[in-house]
Amino acid sequence: MTVANNPEGRVMVGLLMTRPRVAAERFVEDLPASTRATLQVIYAPLIRTTPLNPPSDPSEHGLFSGDAIFSSANGVRYSTAPVAGQNAYCVGQRTTQAAAAKGWRAICCGLDADALVQTLTDVPPTGPLTHLRGVHSRGDIVERLRLVGINCREHVIYDQILLPYDSEVRIAMDAQASLIVPLFSPRTAQQFVKLAPYCAELHLIAFSKAVADPLKGLKCKDLQICKSPTVTAMRTLVRDAAASLARVEGGPSAQ
Repeated sequence: MTVANNPEGRVMVGLLMTRPRVAAERFVEDLPASTRATLQVIYAPLIRTTPLNPPSDPSEHGLFSGDAIFSSANGVRYSTAPVAGQNAYCVGQRTTQAAAAKGWRAICCGLDADALVQTLTDVPPTGPLTHLRGVHSRGDIVERLRLVGINCREHVIYDQILLPYDSEVRIAMDAQASLIVPLFSPRTAQQFVKLAPYCAELHLIAFSKAVADPLKGLKCKDLQICKSPTVTAMRTLVRDAAASLARVEGGPSAQ
């Protein structure tokens, strides 16, 4: 099922999850139970990731004697396991945790590409680096590191394919009076705009300013931007939006 069950007799607020299904379900599960109880969750992934000819061993990516850069957990997912002692310089805690779980000596270098570039510029690694990334990537990490003299290259190891809504999702979305929509990437935000119009009153939450930019021309009730680009910050805004809308749509019974 795409749509989560709606408890009988309860006023629900729509939550549209556009992340890949596993990540979306994890996000919802980590919301407070009291928040989940108010939500009609609609799972509608707008991007599907797929590997691109994964290598059989790390040396085929030129990593046998060097270290890796991961700007997303998907890069970790589609990479091979490291050889002993290889470092992974990562963007964000989730990516760092994924790299550590796969066997990398994982080092968190901040919450975005700018922070990673600054960290590696301040303390340059002694060996070569390879950025393992998707077809669509932001931040110009490799080029910026090369400009400061760091030996760095990139390998594209997965693709991010845009997806439409299916008919079940459209019906569920159109049945909502209000729809909270957390958006985590600029490409997802662009696809969300491309698939307009929407019948529900939209309450958009952008992971960062870069994610918010494509949304600014779309008709919506409100658009919020996370104070920091973290899942925790996004979860807080979703929780607060759900609480506010539950009070408004539920009337006295929601108090």
